[in-house]
Amino acid sequence: MPLAYLHYDVFTTDPLAGNQLAVFLDGRGVPVARMQAIAREMNFSESTFILPPETAGTDVRMRIFTPANEMPMAGHPTIGSTFALAHAGVIRPGASRFVFGLGVGPVPVDLEWDGSRLRFAWMTQLDPAFGPAVDARDAVASAIGLDAADLAPDLPVQQVSCGVPFLLVPLRDRERVDRAISDASAFRRLALATGIDLPIFLFSWGGSRGETSSHRAADPPTVYSRMFAPEFGIIEDPATGSACGPLGCYLVRHQLITGDAATRMLNLQGVAMGRPSRIHIAIGERDGAIVEVKVGGAAVLVGQGELLI
Repeated sequence: MPLAYLHYDVFTTDPLAGNQLAVFLDGRGVPVARMQAIAREMNFSESTFILPPETAGTDVRMRIFTPANEMPMAGHPTIGSTFALAHAGVIRPGASRFVFGLGVGPVPVDLEWDGSRLRFAWMTQLDPAFGPAVDARDAVASAIGLDAADLAPDLPVQQVSCGVPFLLVPLRDRERVDRAISDASAFRRLALATGIDLPIFLFSWGGSRGETSSHRAADPPTVYSRMFAPEFGIIEDPATGSACGPLGCYLVRHQLITGDAATRMLNLQGVAMGRPSRIHIAIGERDGAIVEVKVGGAAVLVGQGELLI
């Protein structure tokens, strides 16, 4: 049975940039093992399969697969699938919200339109869960081909999750971010030595202003980042929405940016891969507590096809 799919580039408005995504608009009748095999065949960071809703208050059920694993939640698959469903007419022009049923539960997406064209989408992520600071800074730095001196000296290496856990690794500047290396064997050694077995999100805060063509004068405070997850079959990811909620919460928690009802920031990712991505982050804080985490962006359709399987 042919399986139709749409190919989107996500967290960009430019074709051949951002993060690639295959969206299978009708996943009914496809066994889970076949979904995983298809994701491995597509070999994008993720592929999604749209299914009828299973939970009250959701509009569809969606399953997300990397080439190696199923994910309970992910950012660019949610944003990209939103644009695909709008293109297919499942989401009607002018709708203000669409709710996905994901492994973590219902995930609402707020929609912004330009006439009948979906312009931007904001997904809500879970409230943050902060792990302790990681003491093994030398081992973490070594796993990405750097020295402990390359880490930002006054900021912790820390696990943070807004649905999917990441190890956030702050570096001194953009140059050090660009020098880092994704090496699966080094990640395995890190896991054996320390028990740390997580995707690593490395970033520099404010280091990209004026240093990349992806930055624009009107942009909000800006982060420059990369993400390595070889254990998920992803040597490097050009845009990681599920890491950007944790990133925003980390920046607010450590007072690098003041949280309020409308705190906005921008993550520039994928530049080192030649696939620049722009991921917007909004953090709401009230009485010293983070009460809202949103990650948003655009997506562009670049192809479509069928798998004849």
